[in-house]
Amino acid sequence: EIAMSYSFSRPSAKRAVRVLSLERSAAGGDVREAAGGDRVEVPRGDLYDPATGLTAPAGRLTAVVCGDPDAAGRLAERLGGHPTEPGRSVLLGGTALDELPLDLARTAVLVQDKDPVLLSGTLRELLDVPASGAVTAADALAAARCEDVLDALVQGSLDAADPMDARITERGRSLSGGQRQRLALARSLVTDPEVLVLDEPTSAVDSHTEARIADGLRRLRAGRTTVVFTSSPLLLDRADRVVLVHEDEVMATGTHRELFENEPRYRAVVTRETEAEPATADEDALLDALGELAEIEESA
Repeated sequence: EIAMSYSFSRPSAKRAVRVLSLERSAAGGDVREAAGGDRVEVPRGDLYDPATGLTAPAGRLTAVVCGDPDAAGRLAERLGGHPTEPGRSVLLGGTALDELPLDLARTAVLVQDKDPVLLSGTLRELLDVPASGAVTAADALAAARCEDVLDALVQGSLDAADPMDARITERGRSLSGGQRQRLALARSLVTDPEVLVLDEPTSAVDSHTEARIADGLRRLRAGRTTVVFTSSPLLLDRADRVVLVHEDEVMATGTHRELFENEPRYRAVVTRETEAEPATADEDALLDALGELAEIEESA
């Protein structure tokens, strides 16, 4: 038993030591030094994926609709600089991400997957991430609609009057799924990367909160490139450009309402219709009703 425990524990201990010995890269700035000493700037421009033909214009909010959630996750990773095939790297402003120094590529493009992890610690520590400094924690929390999360953290803490000093349990287990999701979104917004890729960032929140998050995201990321993988009509309707990706290929682009009217495959994904149960809801009326409800709740 001792020999077995030792054989299991030693490799685990080595991995833990490697993680604990990692040091954070220098934060801030848009210039890094390459291996040869040359100074390299963070590239700017359109984000282009040659594998699917997806283009996210610089400074715009682009929503991507995929019928397959797994395919959406793979595409989101590829946009973050993880090519699935050699020589098929995503291009940012014409520069291949996998040719950049790793810390520079991470400064340029940040990907938040659909299951982000919250580590234990205070909220202040959670939001203490390498960032441009242009977005404050208060602005990011407001855009992610975290007001009730801050109240819950204060109420659950015995010695923290300031929610920034309240402690978050491991993986945020003391919070609901929607609250964890919004805190993770706020953390990504604080970072303020040149390109932010979000995979289903509002899947665990109600429609009223989702509408306000969509407005806050659009406002806070104005002038920055943002790509959101979603099938939510509320987010899609607020995007500058919507792209339908089917079987790893761009099939249609346009606004949400244009695609809903003219593209049956897009409409099937957004309304979750099946051959046995075709969608019968009036999409425009639904969007208008949800928007009015969100405005009423906001004013109240």
